[in-house]
Amino acid sequence: MKLLSIKFYNFRQFYGKTPEIILASGSQNTTIIHGNNGAGKTTILNGFTWVLYEKFTAAFSSPDLLINKRAINEVNIGTSVECCVEIYFEHESKRYHLKRRCYACRDKDGKVQYSQNQFFMLIAGDNGSWYHPLEQPDDIINNILPESLHQYFFFDGEHIDHIFRSSDKKKIAEDTKELLGVKVLDRSIDHLKKAKKTLQDELKSIGESDIKKLLKQQNQQEKERDKIQERQQYIIQQLAQQEELKKLVSQRLLELSGAEELKQLKTQLEKQETTLRQNLVEARNKIKQLISSRGYTVLLTGAISQFDELIGDLRQKGELPSGIKQQFVQQLLERQRCICGNELHQESDAYQEVQNWMNKAGIAEVEEAAIRACSQVRELEKQSQNFWQEIDDNQAKIHQWRLELSQVENQLDEISNKFRHDPDEDIKNLQTRLDELEYSLKELTLEQGANKHQLELIEKDIESLNKQIEKHKVREEKQALVQRRITATQEAIDRITEVRKRLEVQFRYSLEKRVQEIFSSISFTPYLPRISNDYDLRLVENTSGVAVPVAASTGENQILSLSFIGGIIDRVREWSQKNTLMGLDSSTFPIVMDSPFGSLDEIYRRQVAKSIPQLANQLIVLVTKTQWRVEVEQEMANYIGKQYVLVYHSPKPDCEEDSIELDGVKYPLVKRSQNEFEYTEIIEVKDGDS
Repeated sequence: MKLLSIKFYNFRQFYGKTPEIILASGSQNTTIIHGNNGAGKTTILNGFTWVLYEKFTAAFSSPDLLINKRAINEVNIGTSVECCVEIYFEHESKRYHLKRRCYACRDKDGKVQYSQNQFFMLIAGDNGSWYHPLEQPDDIINNILPESLHQYFFFDGEHIDHIFRSSDKKKIAEDTKELLGVKVLDRSIDHLKKAKKTLQDELKSIGESDIKKLLKQQNQQEKERDKIQERQQYIIQQLAQQEELKKLVSQRLLELSGAEELKQLKTQLEKQETTLRQNLVEARNKIKQLISSRGYTVLLTGAISQFDELIGDLRQKGELPSGIKQQFVQQLLERQRCICGNELHQESDAYQEVQNWMNKAGIAEVEEAAIRACSQVRELEKQSQNFWQEIDDNQAKIHQWRLELSQVENQLDEISNKFRHDPDEDIKNLQTRLDELEYSLKELTLEQGANKHQLELIEKDIESLNKQIEKHKVREEKQALVQRRITATQEAIDRITEVRKRLEVQFRYSLEKRVQEIFSSISFTPYLPRISNDYDLRLVENTSGVAVPVAASTGENQILSLSFIGGIIDRVREWSQKNTLMGLDSSTFPIVMDSPFGSLDEIYRRQVAKSIPQLANQLIVLVTKTQWRVEVEQEMANYIGKQYVLVYHSPKPDCEEDSIELDGVKYPLVKRSQNEFEYTEIIEVKDGDS
């Protein structure tokens, strides 16, 4: 999972729609977000956990109060206000758009009432369109980064040691079983036991349908379908109009810029982008066509080997010889003369020897059929080899085109950035208009994808209702089939249980070794982390040759916790790489940490600052000005790809304003609010501001 961006809308301190926070990755994989206490750092951390898992950290106060105070107070009683968080992330070369929202309103007593949370997911296709997933969004997220492990990737650094308190030891053991598939095996055993119990119960009859009720449901679904189809037509028209307007604005922008080379480059890059997206779609379709038409050939390896053995045995036994045919032997007997010239009389030994060849000689039709079968089998072998070669070729093309597409998108974005910062206001305004059109097109495309999926669901419901109206379901007796399934289920339970026992031991030793390596690289003490069978994480001293438990300090507990998280991430990466079947591996995982340096002294702060950018593929750190001290800034400087400042607007008349200096430029941290409400503004630290 690679986090791409996050934005908020009326969520806690953030009033209205915030700018999109673009998150760093690659060689400069660290995003730093500066802010004073109360400015919204913990809110950003919990924005990730809320949208992904509908969870909050322990330090997140009043989690039931999510709506921005100013937003809810600016509307009339009974009027709903939307509160939402959106993130974009990438996993296994796919882009995902997640949005979780709720609505709030004040009742007549002034109390804020909240609606149920709503969760949406869309996935980007190779052609640039967005589609609703076929699987449940929660299942997709849990397959990428399980909910039970999220606290090791999104955490409050000042309270990190809470995860490892004695009351949580059992939970840690359960959480870590998610790694290497151990937890999956536990769930498999539970599901199999439930399936076995279900199979042991008698099949229940399905009652008759209420026809009137079904007809009413069918009519409602058809009306909803017509409504969405009408909206889809409107979206298609809007997309066409805005695409045309986008072309005109883009052309006008290039004309005003006066840079012919830039104009030609942008036109060329846009054509390349269109071509690459078309190539990706065609390659995907080609792979699907290959699998549907020739995928079966790779499953015939065993059958081909059996066929070769069978033909070889027949030839060896003389039941399928090659060379002499029955017709040839019959002609020799009729002529009464052998090919060597000797006469063949019926009473002679020579005649008897030649006649014996009648039983050994092959039937022409049988051998011809065998030859044809051998030829066809060889052709199937060749098709199997060609199938894998074509699949590999197309996968390689997809990988190359994705890299090229990423480069083209980066170049187009660089051109747009030049226009955004151009001193000419007309050019800057045209680029702003172009950005607005891009955003509008993206929103329309997202809605179009969601509507398409909704229409598919409605059509399935209508089809199901039709079938229920036309006929009634009846009970079927499947006792013999049920008994066979019960036996197979018990065998599967026994085998999976044995695999689970072995994996648990291997995983715990592997995790302990990695935690020890990370702790040793940060701490200057001779202590050694140990993980017991119950996942009790503790420090021991082994200088005398005997492992003796030691009382860890607050700082050492924090380092021990960070080491454990680093070990968890390494094991996730290792498992992901081992289980990647085809294409790029999915071994990219982020860490989002709030105030990771709070209780550490200078030496440990420096060591932690040096180590944490290397623990994960992507790092988002939320810090106060005092935590961003010299040693932390020095150690992390080379890893920083993005920086943001949270500006807290205080309604207090006598509030003390504050600021922070980054790269020689001062940025406000606390300002006097222009109204009676508090809110937080997000400012990006631009490259080259110094």
